[in-house]
Amino acid sequence: MTDLIARDRSTAPHGRPASRLVGTLFVSAVLAAGLSACGTTDTTDTIRINKEQGTEENIASLTAVINSNPSDPEGYNTRGSAYGRAGQFGDALDDFNRALELNPKFYQAYANRALIYRNQGKPELALADYNTALKLSPRYDVAFIGRGNIYRQAGQLDAAMNDYNQAIGLDTTDPRAYHNRGLIYQLRGNHAKAIDDFSTAISLSPNSAEPYNGRGISYVALNDDDNAFADFNHAIELDGKSAEAWANQALIYERKGDMKRAYKSYYHALQLDPRYQPAKDGVARTRGANAG
Repeated sequence: MTDLIARDRSTAPHGRPASRLVGTLFVSAVLAAGLSACGTTDTTDTIRINKEQGTEENIASLTAVINSNPSDPEGYNTRGSAYGRAGQFGDALDDFNRALELNPKFYQAYANRALIYRNQGKPELALADYNTALKLSPRYDVAFIGRGNIYRQAGQLDAAMNDYNQAIGLDTTDPRAYHNRGLIYQLRGNHAKAIDDFSTAISLSPNSAEPYNGRGISYVALNDDDNAFADFNHAIELDGKSAEAWANQALIYERKGDMKRAYKSYYHALQLDPRYQPAKDGVARTRGANAG
């Protein structure tokens, strides 16, 4: 069965202070702000668009499979997943709806449709579909994780934690369960457990930048700047376009008193995302050192 499993972009929070005291307070604030805003194997459920999935050639090939057996719901689910990854959400919904008309017990299609609803900003519809998927398949880890992400973004952290624990108890190999549970531990100040979960997410998805950023933030909170710096640098290696990773790297430079390097990294983060407030604030704090 085809799962869309484009991951929830519950990316790790961001930190950035000037002094140790200010740094601790600032990191505490951004931990809370970052988690509530979050949201990649990707460890995160915002769909990362891949236009190649929606090319005329690819869709034509999947359509040919459907035409050869129009009563098979799997064909619609597969094409719907391709549409979803390509960002063609309306077409994806049509295909998932058709798959469910053909097989109302097709729990993977419910979870796939839920992810589309979530990306359309319709969490209530997504939640209903995840609930249906779990009624049909009570051990479906993908649905537990997807539902947990909805709960987490709604601030229902106990419910989210329970769903992530359920998925992990089912021996899921999906890194999102550990990454997103780590975000909750982090928000609650349990950085040792957060680091353990981010580390597991990294072992399951070593090419994803988000858990390195997340683990780095918890290292910062524990004043372990060396390990934090290593994690932020590796996040940049994996995703050089991540404004969060560059701003996090700048934070360590700033904590070390290297304001010129801090300014350069904050400025680079701002170039990547001109609306990214931590980068704006960092540039404002360190601009003077660069001028000197």
